[in-house]
Amino acid sequence: MSNNLWVLAASEAGPSPVIPQPAEIIVGLVAFSILFFLLRTKAVPKFEEAYRERTNAIQGGLERAEKAQLEAESTLRTYQAQLADARGESAKMREEARTEGAAIIEEMRATAQEEAARITASARASIEAERQQAVNSLLNEVGTIATSLASKIVGEALEDQARQSRVVERFLADLEESK
Repeated sequence: MSNNLWVLAASEAGPSPVIPQPAEIIVGLVAFSILFFLLRTKAVPKFEEAYRERTNAIQGGLERAEKAQLEAESTLRTYQAQLADARGESAKMREEARTEGAAIIEEMRATAQEEAARITASARASIEAERQQAVNSLLNEVGTIATSLASKIVGEALEDQARQSRVVERFLADLEESK
């Protein structure tokens, strides 16, 4: 009985809203075909072209990034090699400067020692000359004084030069022995 009710309700209601009419199916198929054709010929190629361009752009960007990274790594290696060379050269220059500085200091030290030795020798020679001059001057004065004293003591004049020098020499020899 419930089956009959349903059939009866369907016949009284008219066309079913769930089941389409054959004309609607044909119109729907034609509209779908036209829409499908338009989308397939107009929109899909544009989407595919945009997709291809986007893929190419991304792919090109990746390739450019890889190439840039390789160039950066190459440049970094070159820079590091140059830096190592510069450090080596700098160390070599410092060592050369240190060696040259030590040589200059040694040369200056030797020159200063030679100069000091020359000045010392010159001073000693000068002192010796002055001492000899002072001794000669003192000998002359002592000789004169000794001759004058001997003349007074002996009571005769010692004006003879040879006699005078013998007396002075004897007097000086006696002085040195008494020391």
